Amino acid sequence: MADEEVAPWDDIYRGDAAEFEGPVPWNIGEPQPEIAELIAQGKFRSDVLDAGCGHAETSLYLAAQGYTVVGLDMSPTAIAAAQKAAQDRGLTGTTFEVADISAFTGFDGRFATIVDSTLFHSLPVDRRRDYLQSVARAAAPGASYYVLVFAVGAFPEGEGPNAVTEDELRETVSEFWTVDSIRPAFIHALQAPPEGSNLQIDDAGRTMLPAFLLSAHQAKPVSG
Repeated sequence: MADEEVAPWDDIYRGDAAEFEGPVPWNIGEPQPEIAELIAQGKFRSDVLDAGCGHAETSLYLAAQGYTVVGLDMSPTAIAAAQKAAQDRGLTGTTFEVADISAFTGFDGRFATIVDSTLFHSLPVDRRRDYLQSVARAAAPGASYYVLVFAVGAFPEGEGPNAVTEDELRETVSEFWTVDSIRPAFIHALQAPPEGSNLQIDDAGRTMLPAFLLSAHQAKPVSG
């Protein structure tokens, strides 16, 4: 995906995109393990914004534990799937809406936790600032912000999404958030590792791709 190109996300979720055959590889049927561990550690507080929620396994997992969650995604197909899953599971603490995550409004100062599980690298580089400003505006004072994003090197050069270096991630996020930590992490994906690679495989047979997990907080509200 080119740096400034918006991927055809609804085509991808409908299964009509040439880039993917079968289920999208990041839809693993549960939260990413790095995010699940944060939840288990009690790092999340309601209300939660699941930014770029996709099929919303993170939202659904949180709702099953009693959290109030809003999931936003630009794909109507993904949002419809999330809404159906919530209904099928009898979960009442979720709201899912179609929205441009780099320009949404209507939630000023609401969320105590914002989670970005594999969204950041999917954004065109020129939309990162607008996205960060939008989610910061939706954050309550003292809100926590967690980002799980592909690290440079996760894919061969010139392929894959807009992965980041640690310095790039820190510099970009720091305009609107106080960065507490960035550590190496993994994104687990339903795809075979490239031939000849030394990527790890988890116990469920999923490829573990290099990533960063950023933790940040907001000290004061963002307006505008």
